[in-house]
Amino acid sequence: MAMHTSHPVSALPSAPARETTGHLLLRAWCVFLLVLALGGVGLVNAVGPVATAVVVAATAVVSVVVWVVVRPPHAVRRLPWIAAGYLVWSTASVLWSAWPAASVLTLLLLWVTTLHALFVGAVLTWRDVVRAIASAAKWVVGLSALFELAVSVIVRGPLLPGFVVATEPVVAPWSRGALLTGGRIQGIFGDADLLAAVMLVAVIVFGVRLAVGAPRRALLVVWIVVAGFLFVRAQSITGVIAAAFVALVLGTVLVMRTARRPGERTRWYLLYAAIGLGGGATLWFGRDTIFGVLGRGADLIGREGIWADVLARADRHPLIGWGFSTPWVTSEPLLGGWIVDRGQPVTQAHGMWLDTYLQLGAVGVALLALVYLAYLWRSWFFAVDRPRWDLRDDRPHSPLTLLPTLVGALLVVQGLTDSGPLLLWGWMFVILFGAKIKQTPLVGVGPSEQSISIERGELQRPTP
Repeated sequence: MAMHTSHPVSALPSAPARETTGHLLLRAWCVFLLVLALGGVGLVNAVGPVATAVVVAATAVVSVVVWVVVRPPHAVRRLPWIAAGYLVWSTASVLWSAWPAASVLTLLLLWVTTLHALFVGAVLTWRDVVRAIASAAKWVVGLSALFELAVSVIVRGPLLPGFVVATEPVVAPWSRGALLTGGRIQGIFGDADLLAAVMLVAVIVFGVRLAVGAPRRALLVVWIVVAGFLFVRAQSITGVIAAAFVALVLGTVLVMRTARRPGERTRWYLLYAAIGLGGGATLWFGRDTIFGVLGRGADLIGREGIWADVLARADRHPLIGWGFSTPWVTSEPLLGGWIVDRGQPVTQAHGMWLDTYLQLGAVGVALLALVYLAYLWRSWFFAVDRPRWDLRDDRPHSPLTLLPTLVGALLVVQGLTDSGPLLLWGWMFVILFGAKIKQTPLVGVGPSEQSISIERGELQRPTP
């Protein structure tokens, strides 16, 4: 008669823990929310702002219902209260806004984005957050590549929003159909700079997944190649500068992780600070030569003229601003026809700090600065410090902790010439990562991480 004991040699093998259907559906919903955040501009170009608003409102309702049903553990005192201050001030600006209807409309988008960021961080573990962002990035990368290929092969010319084929030359089409001709491409965003920024996010998250040891590594390499190809074809100067800064931050983090003695990091901080300041000064004072070599004007395609106009208006209400509207709603007379660039109404100040100064004044700029300082501070030490919750101080670093600080580096550079970090995926990642680090400062450790792991059958504490 066969005998079985609890001894490891004779014990029956147990099946690996499986994710519940509910958790798979929950992560799929989070992936959908992240796709909307990363590629929301493409949805507006495809179906229009009204249909997009309906979709966004519906997702908010669903997320609230799911949050109530799932009831993930959440420490109220660890919510991103500094960001809440910025949200409250933005909402209060409706009281003195010069464009109240535009303020209300865009504030709804800001609040929904914040809700989704907190929701994703609350219901997913760190590993699932990174997996979900990677899955969403694959959708956006794939859709951008297929969209540009279809326009180049089928339309063979410019395509306008709403899938309208241009019958005459246009300045700012949705797609130029230039994928096969060597020109600058814009993906599903209709903007080459936005395409470059999202492709850089994709390369970062795919790289982190590779470092973690994710399955199907060869396929991940293919995704990195495709995202890198689209990044290069976007021909974005801002994207190139952001990529260089992200590489500098990555190198700094990896060097800081090698520190073994107190004070050893100080010299590295001084060295990299000198490199960063020197590079920034060289870029600014030598911008005529550098941008000329790269095929761009020193004013970054008219941005200096836009900045001058925005600053002149902002200085008329320097303390509290004119009222929130991110992006600028073109149907509002004071915004839509105010600045026109190459025949198209401008929808942003092309600089998040200047845009905030225009809309929310010096108070808003101070609050936003606090939001980013808190985020960058937490994400930096989340990346460079070893995971520690007891006396042991030799645990290995997790590659997952690189993602928040690298994305933060991208947003800092992007925010200098673009207002993207104030909405959609830029703002979502600031809230998502900032809140997640506060709630769960160690990968795999903490109430939210453990509760979801138990639901999936992993009764032991996950290791970072």
